[in-house]
Amino acid sequence: MAGPPLPAPQLTLSQDEARLLTLRAQGFIGAQARRGGVPAMLKRVGAVQLDTISVLARSHELVAYARLGPVSRQQIERAYWHPRRPAAFEYWSHAACVLPLEEWPYYDFRRRAFAARGWRWHQSHPDVCQQVLDRIRTEGPLTTTDLGGARRGGPWWDWSDTKIAVEWLLDTGAVVCARRVGWRRVYDLPERVVPAGLLGRELPDEECLTHLTEVAGRALGVVAHPDLPDYQRIVYNGASLRQDGRSPSAAAAAEAAGLVPVQIAAGRRGPAVRAWADPAALLDGAASTGRHRTTLLSPFDSLIWHRRRTLRLFGFEHGLEAYVPAAKRVHGYFTMPLLAGGQLVGRVDPARSGTTLIARKVSMDSPAAAEPMARALVEAASWVGCDTVKLAQVEPAGLEPRLRSALSARGA
Repeated sequence: MAGPPLPAPQLTLSQDEARLLTLRAQGFIGAQARRGGVPAMLKRVGAVQLDTISVLARSHELVAYARLGPVSRQQIERAYWHPRRPAAFEYWSHAACVLPLEEWPYYDFRRRAFAARGWRWHQSHPDVCQQVLDRIRTEGPLTTTDLGGARRGGPWWDWSDTKIAVEWLLDTGAVVCARRVGWRRVYDLPERVVPAGLLGRELPDEECLTHLTEVAGRALGVVAHPDLPDYQRIVYNGASLRQDGRSPSAAAAAEAAGLVPVQIAAGRRGPAVRAWADPAALLDGAASTGRHRTTLLSPFDSLIWHRRRTLRLFGFEHGLEAYVPAAKRVHGYFTMPLLAGGQLVGRVDPARSGTTLIARKVSMDSPAAAEPMARALVEAASWVGCDTVKLAQVEPAGLEPRLRSALSARGA
């Protein structure tokens, strides 16, 4: 079912044009990107990654903040997990992600794949699964605490049988999470959460894949071959989609999704690459301008999910060091890249102490990065309720006076 190869690209984009298309598609250029608030942002990027780490704020809050500015954190949480009018659900996309509720049918392929495999991280027990499902059906939405607890008492991966069961039910679509309470998932029956028009759609794997390819193309603007499987962690022509290996190729999925074959020209950041572009992004990028957002990015932001893509688009090495031993970290525990003027020009490892934002380590690529770094630090500090910014280490050290001066000019 691979289909015919895509035609040769008729359009060549420079590396800078590809970078700007991605920034616009991701919502970092122009005031129009902020229209519609968090729900529109979520639909734009297609998926917002979740993570337990909380430094300035949790990552799903930082993703919205980076694009929309200092909107209230309560507003962000309510948009993701509205207590009465669910608009999103949690499931496996690039990782554990918040997804627009209308995307529910298109993850059928993954739910079926989990069911066919029979397990994910732990082997579940059918009788425990049935007991958990019966309780949710009878008692209403429940957390793992309500169900009896998540762990046996050992390390974090030592899940209780109840936790294993309810997560397996989530994997296979027997329950859904569309709300959190105190960072705990609330599990409910899909028929009580997902609109009937979405719940009743049973889509074949190939249609799911085509749609998610379109989502990735729209969210990134222009995608090279490695970018497509990474965005929702899909293996084209692979057994992770279908057990018989008959899933379409990336080229066939891109063609079916309506993406346009293009070439990204060789430049200072690497050789020429074949890619696909969202036609709407090409039109939008050619017809409009707008101010670039200056902001700190979560290391889990979809703009920089793919490390090689980040290097190709921005010439910027990015990696998460939270799980690296402290002595071996180069940039810090939760390093947040600085986006300014459409480029990644520095990074900071932040922390909080009371009402002080501590920049434990700041790295900047040039003296010109000092002012946008100061602006981003002050705005982020204010957003999380801090009134002071404290510098600990600056690299190169010669830029510290310039950064301190820029912070002082902003009253920090």
